[in-house]
Amino acid sequence: MKRRPTITDVAARAGVSKSTVSLVLQGSPLVRSETAKTVRAAMREMGYVYNRAAATLRGSSVGLVGLVINDLRNPFFTEFAVSFQMAMAAAGYATVISNADEDAELQEKLVASMIEHGVDAVVISPAYGDPSSVFDPLARAGIPTLQVLRRMDPRTELFPFASFDYAAGSAEATRHLIASGARRIAFVGGLDERSITRERMEGYLAALEEAGLSPLRVEGPTSRAFGRSAVARLKDDHPECDAVFCFNDLVALGLIAGLQRDGVAVGRDIRVVGFDDIEEAALAWPDLSSVACDIAGFARDTAGALRDWLDTGTRPPAERRAPVGLVVRASSGGLGQ
Repeated sequence: MKRRPTITDVAARAGVSKSTVSLVLQGSPLVRSETAKTVRAAMREMGYVYNRAAATLRGSSVGLVGLVINDLRNPFFTEFAVSFQMAMAAAGYATVISNADEDAELQEKLVASMIEHGVDAVVISPAYGDPSSVFDPLARAGIPTLQVLRRMDPRTELFPFASFDYAAGSAEATRHLIASGARRIAFVGGLDERSITRERMEGYLAALEEAGLSPLRVEGPTSRAFGRSAVARLKDDHPECDAVFCFNDLVALGLIAGLQRDGVAVGRDIRVVGFDDIEEAALAWPDLSSVACDIAGFARDTAGALRDWLDTGTRPPAERRAPVGLVVRASSGGLGQ
């Protein structure tokens, strides 16, 4: 990634002194309007972004890192954000955490603000949308940027990507359900046009094919509310369903609530497995089987990789996949087991 342009570079392009550029940035009336126009044109041509925080942070030993998360309401992403922030703080970095709320336009504004305020690096679990509106400005500014948990920009040589081995986890969960005797296993939740859904379904489909079984799909949002509403769809359209593998734990917890409301014994009448293994999975009744992702460890590893990039110039690998593992509990192991 090329070096971000400095005030010295702008001054050289505009044919003025550094002090003149500084006065233009401050909006000083001491600079002639024609000169100010020349300086601003040079900034646009070079992709220079004014660092508002420079005056405050200059001379400070604290580095500033931006963290943009697609949905901080989801405990999975919250755990990542907290663990990452703590790991960076231990190394002397401050982290600005922002929630994009699955809104691509808001995400664009958040990233633009972080660039303007002079962050040293950005870590982003992106909302879905046009990746160029977010990643192109980061590239122009020369800011080291990591994509985590979701890959939106394919240029991983510029924006390295790290996540979990979702396909391996879904395959293990599906084989577990097949081994328990299930034959009509539904995959519930997730939108099919999104790459993250395709990744989480990949192992499910492969395991079913190995066993000579057919897939059963119920598409929808990745929320607890959708999981609860999916119970009626399964009952009406697929009464033969004897097991459910959910996109994530939120969908699974909602599904379990809906099944219990209808008097269905989860773990006996129907088996359920989630994904992510958030804390609530072990606390629910019945407790939820889930594909466990060590999100705290993943966050610490991400922080370490970013620090190496900033401190030594060692760019992380283009793609890294952390291992996952199924935790079997009562929801798929049978009540009373």
